[in-house]
Amino acid sequence: MNRLHGLEAAAIPHLMSAAEALEYGRADEAEKQLAHAAAHQPNHPEVQRLRAGILGLRGQPVQAIDIMRQALAQRPQDALYHNTLGTLLGNAGMYDAAVQSLLQSCRLQPSLDIAWFNLGIMLTKSVRNDEAIEAFRRVVALQPRHVPARAMLADMLRTQGKTAEATTEYRALLAIQPASGAAWWGLADIKNQRFDENDIAQMRAALQRADTSENDRNAIGFALARALDDQGLYADALAALEQAHAIGRRQYPWDAAAFSANVRAGVQAFASSATSEGDTQRGHEVIFVVSPPRSGSTLVEQILASHPQVEGAGELPDLPGLLFEESRRRGKHVPQWANEATPADWQRLGEAYLERTARWRTQRERFIDKLPSNWMLIGAIRAMLPGARVVVVRRDPLETCFACYRQRLDHLNGYARSFDDLAAFWRDFDYSARHWGERYPTHVREQNYEALASDTETQIRALLEFVGLPFDEACLRFHENTREVRSPSATQVREPMRQDTARTDNYGSLLDPLRLALDLPAWRGA
Repeated sequence: MNRLHGLEAAAIPHLMSAAEALEYGRADEAEKQLAHAAAHQPNHPEVQRLRAGILGLRGQPVQAIDIMRQALAQRPQDALYHNTLGTLLGNAGMYDAAVQSLLQSCRLQPSLDIAWFNLGIMLTKSVRNDEAIEAFRRVVALQPRHVPARAMLADMLRTQGKTAEATTEYRALLAIQPASGAAWWGLADIKNQRFDENDIAQMRAALQRADTSENDRNAIGFALARALDDQGLYADALAALEQAHAIGRRQYPWDAAAFSANVRAGVQAFASSATSEGDTQRGHEVIFVVSPPRSGSTLVEQILASHPQVEGAGELPDLPGLLFEESRRRGKHVPQWANEATPADWQRLGEAYLERTARWRTQRERFIDKLPSNWMLIGAIRAMLPGARVVVVRRDPLETCFACYRQRLDHLNGYARSFDDLAAFWRDFDYSARHWGERYPTHVREQNYEALASDTETQIRALLEFVGLPFDEACLRFHENTREVRSPSATQVREPMRQDTARTDNYGSLLDPLRLALDLPAWRGA
């Protein structure tokens, strides 16, 4: 299809330049070039498609989607147009609609690998992982050297416990691209695998290459640190981590003071806000498991999901997604409108959440929403879903913070890149968790990770009693549960309860700066 059909000849070079600039994320340049192309034909569908892409890049999803739908109305059979709309819908958090647009793109042009790839991404975000794997397999079949698709396919296989297949995919990816950070970190995140000397040499060589990207350099640094840790070279491992985090700090700066202010504003906003009216049991089907990363929330989910009445849904985007949509509608952030919301508003939002998550109750009557960052939204949970139970998982602060520092987390976890920011983040969590636990002791429970590891059956019985479930022996055999696990702890929770997860003693006084940031005593020896 000639998508430039109907454009004046003089406009075509400007439109092509706009498309190239947009591809590289240069919104200002793209807009300047597009203005020349659109001077006489502003409603040409290709002009509209690129304008939608610019608006999407600038964080204006509503306008972008509206213009893209106008373009699609002119070319309803164009697979690329459906792909663009699907991507914009996904970026706006409208994953179900995004999936439908991308499916249509794939139906119209089954050879369009970018549509299959974007479909895989949106299916992943919708926690439809079996379908996502098939989408990524289609990409790899069409384009065997498609690095991001191979990386995503390997990651998805790893979360399903198919570590041998995942390892094969990661190694195939490294054969294509030896400096693939996604592959090296993916292998490092398979906890029962060890790197050999040749792997370490290859990682060091990749870090020295001039053409290794910052993202790859960052990921390889984390993988190298894991390999050095396994060899007992703790000072070297810490040095590798610092270099990796330095890249992360350049790419995604973190404002600890602003984050802390937002957490406290959220707590205060819900201190006197209205609650959902009507049924006080609304949301009794839901068990929220929240925590800082690397605190044991996946373990708690695995235990509860081993109960015959409970489905483990994983890290669902629905709660923050609904609140984001409500904030966009009101033109204010949650802390600014929470006090204005009426009981009917909270009821509406609670019912919308239950509707969005209905598929997790088709086989079992209860389900777990285990998005760790929902600890910041406990006030909203209580307002929307007064019958829900919230389990706040807490682990030793030093172990938690260092585990976050060692784990390659995404750009939203910028607090994990320095000891001071980690300590500030921990204090924010501690403040919020204590507040809600004290205010709602019958609906918010703190589950201590160390207690769970040392007195497992007692703690599991108490946990089940809190969420209103009868004791079941299957919860003690959680490691036998073959359900899909979509977190960095996927390998660990398929093993019996471990007593050897603490890592900080190995580093001794090397971690005294972190201890100081957390107001903990300096290292005194094992």
